[in-house]
Amino acid sequence: MTRRTVRLARVLSTALTAGTLLATAACAQEGGRESAASGVSASPAAARQQTESPTGSPTGSPTGSPTGSPTGSPTGSPTGSQTGTLSESGAETALITAADIEDDWTQVKDTEAENWHDSLLIGKVDVSDFLSAKTQAADCQRLMDSLFGDDLLGRPSGANALRGFTQDDSRLLYQVAAYDRTDVQDSLDWMAKLPQECDQFTMNENGEERTVQVTETDVPSVGDAREALRVSVSGPVDGTDATLTLDVAAVRVGDNAITVTAGGLDGDEHDSVESAVKLGTQRLQDVLAGKSPAASPSQFD
Repeated sequence: MTRRTVRLARVLSTALTAGTLLATAACAQEGGRESAASGVSASPAAARQQTESPTGSPTGSPTGSPTGSPTGSPTGSPTGSQTGTLSESGAETALITAADIEDDWTQVKDTEAENWHDSLLIGKVDVSDFLSAKTQAADCQRLMDSLFGDDLLGRPSGANALRGFTQDDSRLLYQVAAYDRTDVQDSLDWMAKLPQECDQFTMNENGEERTVQVTETDVPSVGDAREALRVSVSGPVDGTDATLTLDVAAVRVGDNAITVTAGGLDGDEHDSVESAVKLGTQRLQDVLAGKSPAASPSQFD
């Protein structure tokens, strides 16, 4: 690792550690006002972190709502899925362990993972980047706010749990939660259109400009519905340019879903996300069926 990378890693680590404070300060200055640069109201994602106590799960719903009705949304029982009710203990049991993901990940305390909020994700989307102006900009703003707030699929309607892992300068956050099926499918449909609507745009935060790119990625064909994205944010960190890359995936299993977010300055964590999706979906299905999840992942044997 070069000196420059080490320095950036330390800076970003400091920013991540202080992310809640930085975000709260930013939202205190901008909360509720409409930006002249973007024309899009910023979501109070950071403010929620200060006013709502951590519960080990996302507590706020994303800004805005998906436009239109879900295409091809299931109306009956999901094929190949178990439909048992997810309990709080079941959600905890369905969480993956470090053994379920590739590479050398280390599990952190739940209280630490609850407070991971990357300040590089804060900013107001520049509406001038879009042909459809406020409509598209609002979807992109919702994406950035929900990534910061760890509530990509919205507010859970039932049991929920999360677990965090670190590896060098990367972090992986894994969530299991129960939702209203219509709501969670709406969110997956919204995710599906982001690579087209938000392929590249800029954000502004305290006079600093950040470039965001959103692309579609693949995940194993598991569960009843799934979507995956890669989000890259480039901008200044302590006066030095840096790029944060996040791989994000969500899988619906009946009325429940898993969400995986992994990345950092080191970039590509797609393999680990794929592993978490494959084995995590199976763990959730086992729990819903009243079974005990496998003790160790067979795919690494």
